[in-house]
Amino acid sequence: MMYFLLGLSIALAAFLAFNSLASLFASLLWRVLGKSARRLSAVSRARIIFLLRILPVAAGIVCVAVLLVPAYLRHEPRATHEDISWKLAFIAAASAIGIALAVFRGIAAWRATRRLLTDWMSKAEPVDLPQSKIPAFRMEHQFPVIAIVGVLSPRLFIANQVLSSLKPSELRAAIQHETGHLVGHDNLKRGLIRACRDMLLMVPCGRRLDCAWLEASEAAADEFAAGKESDIALDLASALVKIARLIPVGMRPVMPAGAFLIEANESGGIRTRVGRLMELAKRSRTRKTNGFALKMPAWISLALPIVVAAISATEPQVLASVHRLMEHAVRLLS
Repeated sequence: MMYFLLGLSIALAAFLAFNSLASLFASLLWRVLGKSARRLSAVSRARIIFLLRILPVAAGIVCVAVLLVPAYLRHEPRATHEDISWKLAFIAAASAIGIALAVFRGIAAWRATRRLLTDWMSKAEPVDLPQSKIPAFRMEHQFPVIAIVGVLSPRLFIANQVLSSLKPSELRAAIQHETGHLVGHDNLKRGLIRACRDMLLMVPCGRRLDCAWLEASEAAADEFAAGKESDIALDLASALVKIARLIPVGMRPVMPAGAFLIEANESGGIRTRVGRLMELAKRSRTRKTNGFALKMPAWISLALPIVVAAISATEPQVLASVHRLMEHAVRLLS
């Protein structure tokens, strides 16, 4: 029994330590390079930030699963006489609580989204919007909602006051913005980023990355809409101003897994977004970029730790070295 408890404690502690240090490094890296990244497109910025946010967790899971666990099972004697110190137990418990919290909040967000969908669907009616690639619904709501809700089966919801306030060209631009969120899988990414934050129970780093990703994802959706036609940028800017004026003072929508055209706490950023859209409208031709080419660095960065860890795990000397590091760490924490 002690053999498995010790191995579990080491694995949890190692994951928290690796995740915390890697997340701290990612945050510091973005603090240094954030201003330079402003020269990149919003799509590229959003992908880089998302990668910096999830790579520490992904690499931590891979290293623990592919290197640490095999090294422990192969080299640790079954009849181990090592005890679990209170320091090791504390770190392992904190790691377990962080993982449990991420799972719990993920389930809670999913259930809240399901309740929200049930509530909205009970008072919504289908609306034919040729611009929308997913089912669209109109409804009565105090907040000027125009949002995509859900991950696996997303739906577009639009409040009646939005439909009546926007011109057809402005509505088309707003829907193109929401399509940008859909193409970017932003609802899923938002949930993954939240889970990564919850796992870092003891280290409050990454908040700057979270805020930067939200800003970049909105800008990326704006760029997606503006990239369709030059006039859409102006129409989207006009739609943003009109919808912002419809927001009741002090009202905040509840959206566990959805992407708004205007976030509840974004009123101060509308001027920035409108100014950026005006700049986009001045461009006579929007440069087209190969989406697959943009995604390649992200896929390579995510796959690289897996490949390196898998190759290293086939080398007996590597596993032996990993086990020696574990032994030193356990002694330091004793």
